Amino acid sequence: MTICFTTPAILLRRVDFGDNDLILTFFSLTRGKISLIAKSARKSRKRFCGALDLFSAYELVCLTGQGRLPVLLESTIQHPFCQIRSDFKKTAYASYFVEIINNWMEQDVAQPRTFDLLYQVLDRLDRNDLPDDLLSIVFQMTLMIISGFSPNFSTCCQCHTEMDCLNGCRIGINFAKGGLICSSCSSAVSPMVYLSRGTIKQLQWMGCGNWNKIARARFSAQSIQESLGFLEAFVPYHLGKEPKSLSVLRQFRAEQGMG
Repeated sequence: MTICFTTPAILLRRVDFGDNDLILTFFSLTRGKISLIAKSARKSRKRFCGALDLFSAYELVCLTGQGRLPVLLESTIQHPFCQIRSDFKKTAYASYFVEIINNWMEQDVAQPRTFDLLYQVLDRLDRNDLPDDLLSIVFQMTLMIISGFSPNFSTCCQCHTEMDCLNGCRIGINFAKGGLICSSCSSAVSPMVYLSRGTIKQLQWMGCGNWNKIARARFSAQSIQESLGFLEAFVPYHLGKEPKSLSVLRQFRAEQGMG
């Protein structure tokens, strides 16, 4: 039995297959992460409206039931996000975002909130709506909240003392425990990183989804750097591996003197 379906989707990955075909991985609104075969895609510009570019948003027409992979029949581009691919830093961040989604999401499980998050972040990255570094923090923090892996910034994970009652300007975080570790409990559970109180409080509301509030807020360079360092360790820890694109992003920052 063959079934035809349509869905909005963002291209995460493309791999050459044979002489003219492509194996494509999309993150779709209605079906989650899906892998498709696009037959003769490397020579056909009629059915696929030109190049199938990474990070771009499409409306797909697909057919299931004709083989091991669903077949991509048509793709109509909805948003090319051209400015991302014209800027190396934006490309590095977008590559990091889609690699996380590709590795994190289950196959064929719809995740509409996560799809909306990825679309929003790519759109704002393309429009230069917010600083790239800040968008990365919002993306990672919000994804952790949606996925149920949000760090516990309210109380010590060991003794449950509230954060406002903890001593010190910097507070330890243990990834395995999933949150704060106070100085009294650190001998039993070692912190993996330390964050300032100000950074913790900013991260607490960073995933609120209120883009206008985020745009109006002011963040120090130290807070941005501290937040990125934390999330770029915390997210791969729960992902189970470090995305390859993250090393490219770090190398770019180092070359630009960005820490």
